[in-house]
Amino acid sequence: MKEYTTEFLRNVALVSHGGAGKTMLAEAFLHATGAATRLGKVEDGTTVSDYDDEENRRKISIYSSVIPIEHRDHKINVIDAPGYTDFVGEAISALSVADGAIILVDAVAGVEVGTELAWRYAEEFKLPRFFVINKMDRDNADFEKTYAALEEFARTHGKRAIKVHLPIGEKHNFKGVVDIIGMKSYMGDGKTIAEIPADLKDAAEKAHFALVEAAAEGEDELMEKYLENGSLSDEEMVRGLEDVVYAGEFIPVFCAAGGHEIGAIALLNDIIDLMPSPKNAPKRMAQNKDSEEELKPSDAEPLAAYVWKTTADPFVGKMTYFRVFSGSIQADARVWNQNKNAEERMAGLHLQRGKEGIPAKVVHAGDIASVSKLTVTATGDTFCDKSHPLTVEKPKFPAALYRVAIAPKTQADAAKISPTLTRLCEEDMTLTWQNDPITHETVLQGMGDQHIDVAVHRAQTKFQVGLVTHEPKIPYREGITRKAAAQYRHKKQSGGAGQFGEVHLRIEPYHDGDFEFTDELVGMNLSKSYLPPIEKGIKATMERGAFAGYPMSNVKVIVYDGKEHEVDSKPVAFEIAGREAFKLAVQDAGPVLFEPIMEVRVTVPDANMGDVMSDLNTRRGRVQGTESEHGSTTVIALVPMAETTRYTTQIRSITGGRGYFTMELHHYDVVPSHVAAPIIEAHKKEMEAKKEE
Repeated sequence: MKEYTTEFLRNVALVSHGGAGKTMLAEAFLHATGAATRLGKVEDGTTVSDYDDEENRRKISIYSSVIPIEHRDHKINVIDAPGYTDFVGEAISALSVADGAIILVDAVAGVEVGTELAWRYAEEFKLPRFFVINKMDRDNADFEKTYAALEEFARTHGKRAIKVHLPIGEKHNFKGVVDIIGMKSYMGDGKTIAEIPADLKDAAEKAHFALVEAAAEGEDELMEKYLENGSLSDEEMVRGLEDVVYAGEFIPVFCAAGGHEIGAIALLNDIIDLMPSPKNAPKRMAQNKDSEEELKPSDAEPLAAYVWKTTADPFVGKMTYFRVFSGSIQADARVWNQNKNAEERMAGLHLQRGKEGIPAKVVHAGDIASVSKLTVTATGDTFCDKSHPLTVEKPKFPAALYRVAIAPKTQADAAKISPTLTRLCEEDMTLTWQNDPITHETVLQGMGDQHIDVAVHRAQTKFQVGLVTHEPKIPYREGITRKAAAQYRHKKQSGGAGQFGEVHLRIEPYHDGDFEFTDELVGMNLSKSYLPPIEKGIKATMERGAFAGYPMSNVKVIVYDGKEHEVDSKPVAFEIAGREAFKLAVQDAGPVLFEPIMEVRVTVPDANMGDVMSDLNTRRGRVQGTESEHGSTTVIALVPMAETTRYTTQIRSITGGRGYFTMELHHYDVVPSHVAAPIIEAHKKEMEAKKEE
C-alpha cells in the first residue's frame, strides 16, 4: 500500500442497526477496487472485516475493524463497527476516530432502533454523515418509502436529507445507480458508466435541481451565481455540497446492494468528494499542561495520537490501534504515553486491513494505524512528544449496567481471574469489574447478556481461563431498630484447661458511624483487659452478619457487666461470650435487613412511557418525576437494586430496544418483611447445612 498524506485520507465509520449489511458493504468496496480477489460472505465466515472466531460463530460483528480502501489516489479508512446494541462501545470508539459517519439503512426495514443509536452517537461527535439505503436487491426493497422515512427522521433532528443517488430498478432488478451530481449511471459495481435510463430522466432532473439549490446554500458566491444563471457547474456543485455536508446541515442519501457490489464505486466517489479529509474534519481538542489546545492535522505539528482500540492475541501479542490527530509517527520512533507517563517504542508499525497488517514506514497526520507489542498502553491513552504533553479526551461510554458474578471453573483458573478480567476491561471500555466488598463476589459489568457471554468466551479462548457466571448477590446490610440487652456465659470444663467468660451487654442503633464500642464497667466483676477480645468477637460477627449473613452496621455496643474466673478465663472465652451475647441482643433489637435503593433514569419513546411506569411499579419502584424532550421521556424512579438485575434485557423488550437507562446508588432502605423473610430463611438453612458437614 502506498503512502497517503493528510489531504488524500478519508476516515469513515460504517454504523447502523445490526444486520443492515455494513460488513458486506466493506467487502464490496474491497472487491470492487481490486484489493480482494473474491467477495467474502458473512455466512461462510470469509469476510475481511469479521475475522474473529467468535464473530464467525455468531455471524455478527462484535469488534470494529479497519478496512483501508484505495480509490482515485485516495485512501479511505472504512471502520466497520458492530450494529448490535451490546457492542455499542465498539461503535462509539469507531466514531471517535472517524471524520464522518455512513449510516446504513436496510431497504426493507427502514429506520430501526440501531439507526437512531448510530445517529445519536454521530451527533455527539458532530460528524457529517451519509445515509445509504442498502440491500436494494431484497425482495421487498422500497427506495421511495425508505427515503421518505429518512427525510422525516432527519427533519425531526433539524437536518435535511437529500438524494444523491437514484436506484436503477429495485428488488432483483436492481442493476445500478444514477449519480445525480454528474448525471451519469453507474451500472453493476460502478465501473461501467452509462447514460441515465429514459424512465428515470425526469426524477433525475428533479433531484438535480434540489441538489443545486442545496449546494447554493453553501456559499453566498454560489447563491449569487445560481440566482443569475439558474444552475451551477459540477465542480461548483461539489464545492457547495461539501460546505453543507461538512456542516452537517444536509444528509446525502445513497443506495447500494453490498452483497452484489452494486453502487460500491459510485459511493466511494462520493465519500472522496463529500466527506471531509482530516484537514476539514470536525475540530479536535487536547489537554496540554495548562489548558486546551486545538489539534492541527499536519505532520509538522506536535504529535497527538489517540489509542481507540487494543486487542490481545496469544499469537501476535497485543495490538494497539491509534489515530494520529496531529504530527506523524515514524517506524521505530519512541513516543511518550501521557496517560501512563512512559515511553513506548513503535517497533511493529502497521496499516491494518482486517487481520492483515501492512508494514508502514511512517503514519501521517489523520491516518489510522496499529502497532504491536507495546508494554503499558491501553485503550483511551494518548501518544505525544514528551516535551509537548497532550491528552486527547476519551469519548463518553454508556455505563455498564448488566451485572454477573464471576467464579473460576477450576482451582487453576482462580489465580488468573484478576489479571484476565483486567486485560478484558482494558480492551473494552464498556466492561468493568470489581470485587464486591459486601458479598465477596467478583462482579463483571457489561452492556447485556451477549456482551458478557463474548467476554467470558474470550477469557477461555484467548487467555485459557475458564469462568462461570451466576446472578450476583445483592449487597444487603443488617441493622437494628431499637435498644436491647442480653448476657451469655461461655463455659467449657471437659478435660484439660477450662474456658470461662460471661458478658452482659446492651446494644442500640447508632447514627454517627458504623460501630461504637464502649463499656460501663464498675467494680471488680470483669477486668477491662477482656474488652478487646469481646470487641473482636462482636466485630467478626458484624462483618459476617448476625442473622442473615450480611454485614451489620450502625450499632453501638455497651458492655456493662460480666464475670470472670481466675484460672479458666482466657481471651478466647470472652471472644465467644461477647459474640453470642451480641447475637442474642440482636434478636430482641428489631433486626432488619437494609437494601441498596438505586436512582434509575429511564429514557424511552413517549409511546412506551405507560408500560415502563407500570413495569417499575411491579419492581417496587417509586416514580419521582419525569422530564421530556422531543419525542422521548425520562422517568426518574427509586428502585431496589434487587429488582434491577436484568433490567437491561427487560427495558429493551418493553421498548423494542429504543429505551436506555442509567442508575446509581441513592441510599439504603429497610427491606419489606415479606421480601426479607425468605433471605433470612435461606441463610439459616445454609448455616445448618454447614454445621452438619
